[in-house]
This record gives sequence, C-alpha cells and structure tokens, in this order.
Amino acid sequence: MVAAWRRGRSCSADRAGLGHNTSPRTMAEGEVSMGRLDGKVALITGAQQGIGRGMAIAFARDGADVGINYLDDRAAAESVAAEVRKAGTRATLVAGDVTSLTQIEEMVRRVVQTLGGLDVLVNNAGVYPRVPFLEMREQDWDLVLDVNLKGTFFCAQAAARAMVAGHRRGVIINLASQAIRGAARGVHYTASKGGVVAMTRAMALELAPHGIRVNAVAPGLTDTAQPRYGHSEEELLAMARALPLGRMAEPDDIASVAVFLASDEARYMTGQTVHVNGGSYMP
Repeated sequence: MVAAWRRGRSCSADRAGLGHNTSPRTMAEGEVSMGRLDGKVALITGAQQGIGRGMAIAFARDGADVGINYLDDRAAAESVAAEVRKAGTRATLVAGDVTSLTQIEEMVRRVVQTLGGLDVLVNNAGVYPRVPFLEMREQDWDLVLDVNLKGTFFCAQAAARAMVAGHRRGVIINLASQAIRGAARGVHYTASKGGVVAMTRAMALELAPHGIRVNAVAPGLTDTAQPRYGHSEEELLAMARALPLGRMAEPDDIASVAVFLASDEARYMTGQTVHVNGGSYMP
C-alpha cells in the first residue's frame, strides 16, 4: 500500500505543455514573514511527495508551521522538512498510516504537542490503483475506500477534536478529484472521491458552530507520478495540450488554492468544492 499513495513528480515539468516552473521563496536573514498563515499550524497527510509536498512548502512560505505526515519514506519527508525550514517556519515529521485510527490520533497528538496546536488539516493522502470494473476484487475496493474515504473521515475527526479542545477556529481541506464525474478503471476511486465531496458538505454543517470551516479541492490532471502510470510521455503531452489552458497542473497550482482556503481570505467559505483542472471539467 505504501507505493500506492505516494504522489510525487517523476520527471522535469519544463517540457512544453507539462507544466511551469516556479522559484521558491527564501527568507533573508532577519526578514519578518507577513504571510497569510502566520502563526498557524498545519498538518498535511501524504506530504512527502507530489501535491502534498507542494502544499507543505506553499503553506510554509505563507508563514505556517507544518506537520509532515508520511507512511514510510522518511528520507523524502526529511527533504520536505528542509524546504519548510528554508522558508523560515518549523517542521515536524509524523509517520502514520491514515487507515489506522490509533496512528491518526497519535500523529495529531504529536503535531499539537510539538508545534503548539493545530489550525489546519489537509487530507491529501490517497490511492488510485487503476482496475477495470469487471476485474475489481474486494481488496481493491477496500484499499481505496479505506485510504481515501475512511482515512479522510477519521483524520478530520481527530483534527477537529484537537481544534475544539484548543479553542481554535480551524480549517479542514479535503482532496477530492475531477474523477467524481466518472473515471474508467476507477469505479472505486470515483466512489471514494464522490464520498469525500458529500462528506465535506456534511462536516461543514456540523463543524460550523465550532468555528471550523471545511472545504474540498478537486485537482485535475497534475504533474505528479500518479498520471504517469500507464501513459507514455507522448500521451501525457497530448492530454496536456488538449486541456483548455494547454498544460497539466503543477503541485503549486493546487497548493495555492489550498493556502487561500486555509487563510482568512476564505473566512466565509465552507462546504464548497473548488475545481482546479485547467478547464477540463466545468460543473
């Protein structure tokens, strides 16, 4: 299961149509951060690669201290932590399997203990093993629903409990997907992400009285390892060029939306799903 929920880039994105490069922000000595997330603590699941890595770094550049959850690739997580610290904020590594309630509770406890609280949870960890409908086994279904739906629910529950206990007006951001419209060889994935969207609305209703906002981000085709399974470079390039904006998303494109949702700029948004897909799906 480890490899399945790693979302990481596997090659350069500077080829035409596959993305764009962004330069990291670095803090000069003595510089005071004026980020939108100054003083906030964020926990990001599956943060060692891909979209999760991009989010961890983006949150740090906007002033947040970051809890970096990973399953077992500590070296990759350490690399993310180094980038977070380079941005001038604190990082702590929290290993944990999002399908285990005990491990979820422990990673939330460690973030609160180490970084002094919890303001933002990003439920990024997810799996997408492509399996045709007629060949799908019970274990294929269970894996995807356990990570993507059950994991999202119980991470959100543990985080919300910590926010309420700490008297914090927190934010929970769930990762959905444009696959909610249907995806071949991905009935289990479509079901899980559709569930995430519905669950986001229900969570938002229940947690609003506690001052906790809950929203979802639904990425489209993004330049990480995931879409490269089963596709040649030429196929990916054609897919990217077919998008209305003419390229795949970069992790930073998704991360910038998450930063906005976590900030006070989105203080009147809850229960919403924001689609970030270059125009490929317009609900």
